[in-house]
Amino acid sequence: MAIEPQPVTAGRRMKLVVTAAAAGTVFEWYDFFIYGSLAPIIAKHFFAAADPTQGYILTLLTFAAGFFARPFGAVIFGRLGDRTGRKRTFLITISVMGLATFLAGLLPDANVIGPAAPWLLVALRMGQGFAIGGEYGGAAIYVAEHALGHRRGSATGWIQLSASIGLLLALGAILIVQSAIGTEAFSHWGWRIPFLLSVILLGISLWIRLKLEESPLFQRIREEGGLAKAPLREALLDPRSLKRILIVLFGILTGQGVVWYLAQFYTLFYLEHVLKLDLAHSTFLIMAMTAITLPFYLLFASVSDRIGRKPLMLAGLLTIAIATFPIFHMLTEAVNPALARAAQHAPVVVTAAPADCSLQLNLTGTAKYASSCDIAKAALTNAGIPYRNSVTGAGGLARVHVGGTALLSPDGRKLSALALAVAKKDFAGRLAAALRLAGYPDAADPAVVSYGRALLLLIVLGFAAAALYAPQAAALVELFPTRIRYTALSVPYHVGVGWFGGFLPAIAFAIVAATGNIYAGLWYPVIVAVAGFLLALLMLPETYRVDIE
Repeated sequence: MAIEPQPVTAGRRMKLVVTAAAAGTVFEWYDFFIYGSLAPIIAKHFFAAADPTQGYILTLLTFAAGFFARPFGAVIFGRLGDRTGRKRTFLITISVMGLATFLAGLLPDANVIGPAAPWLLVALRMGQGFAIGGEYGGAAIYVAEHALGHRRGSATGWIQLSASIGLLLALGAILIVQSAIGTEAFSHWGWRIPFLLSVILLGISLWIRLKLEESPLFQRIREEGGLAKAPLREALLDPRSLKRILIVLFGILTGQGVVWYLAQFYTLFYLEHVLKLDLAHSTFLIMAMTAITLPFYLLFASVSDRIGRKPLMLAGLLTIAIATFPIFHMLTEAVNPALARAAQHAPVVVTAAPADCSLQLNLTGTAKYASSCDIAKAALTNAGIPYRNSVTGAGGLARVHVGGTALLSPDGRKLSALALAVAKKDFAGRLAAALRLAGYPDAADPAVVSYGRALLLLIVLGFAAAALYAPQAAALVELFPTRIRYTALSVPYHVGVGWFGGFLPAIAFAIVAATGNIYAGLWYPVIVAVAGFLLALLMLPETYRVDIE
């Protein structure tokens, strides 16, 4: 009779383990969506000197700076986790993450401290990304090393689910604060409040994690003297381990990065910036999609314990490869039918010499886009207007044809900064008038949006992301041995998800700005998903029956 309470105690301990690990992932994605959703507002505060298009791209690149730092954090914290323990490591990572997110809400903008503001913002993003480099791997491993083998997918599914919870909390915080203080005040200073509220998540996460004990599998190998002396070197020099790292990286993690960010983040950008649906309705659609797909992370994770991880991940990749272009075309018709009609009946054409046009992907913030072609394309992209390119000979000004109207774009390369600003404003005004005359709407009309149809389309993307993401944590843990698991899992995860996924918004936006095709940026996630599907199909082993001990 004395041993009867033990299963209850073990069950409670497992709930604590899952809650503590998932809290960090909630924190990670809360920060991700706060920054991503507020990118247009942040651009005005920290990149006010740039034109709107460049300011937005620079904001997205600052966002991506955090992703750039992730693999380096994975190397450092992976070694720490494999050498000193899982618990200590993710206590450090969540503390650094939380501090960086909180400080973003206190950071003076460019109007207060000038050029130092964007650099300090970049530093905070990189610090946050560096800490995240050790967060996800530690959370997934900690849960998996506590879970029963036949329930490993179900247990780690809570880690995957917590990403969507972070999204809901972030978007909910934005909507509540904006509703409480008004749009103007929110844009001026209220955007800081969601960042500052993150301190609550930090306090709860730290309190829970301090109650944890070390992973039993790590304790065992430490007691047996089996710790890796150089986890990264061992992971990369062992041919079997290196092969698996490369298969995981290019087979599922690059795909997961672009698929998840396409479904959960790029869709919000597309609704707001391209289709010009207001923030409240755009946010509502993404939150509704997320809430509806939330239970499916647990369902797919549980199913992976029965049929395997690989079939579900392949299904997610294949869905994105096939359905992305049709979904975004139908999304345009559902959300802004007036834009779709105008683009069909009064197409916009930019006629310019190719040598006069630049790829507007400013990685350093120092490039100046002042040619006639660049000014024309920047104005159209900033307005969310699709256009086609037409080639003309060298020399002369670029022309923008809107239906039967032709507008000359100014060449600002020899103008002073003030004169250039005046010329851009004048051109943007003339362009807006011509677009309005041709039937292009200034914004999507909320009264004619087909919300049911738009939500259904978004749900398809959400299901694909859930199918790919839900079983992934368990699969990654099962692919690598305990002694190097933290490093071998974290490094490819943050290269694939951080670099390939994190740079998706900036890359896709630059592609759209260059081509004028509002769908052209989708080629990036589709190509990555196709490549990942083929590699995973042919080379990724099934692992759901592997004994990780």
